Amino acid sequence: MAKKTVATLQTGKTDGRSYTKVIKMVKNPSGSYSFDERMVPNEAVDAFFKN
Repeated sequence: MAKKTVATLQTGKTDGRSYTKVIKMVKNPSGSYSFDERMVPNEAVDAFFKN
């Protein structure tokens, strides 16, 4: 039985790796915490956590 070459099929799909899922804890005025999660471009990860 021959093995499939999966790596050759994934050469054109690189745009999905240019985004990162980031999660930040945000404190509400009532004192409880919530999570802010977004998909941001890799270049904007530092800007997301600075705000």
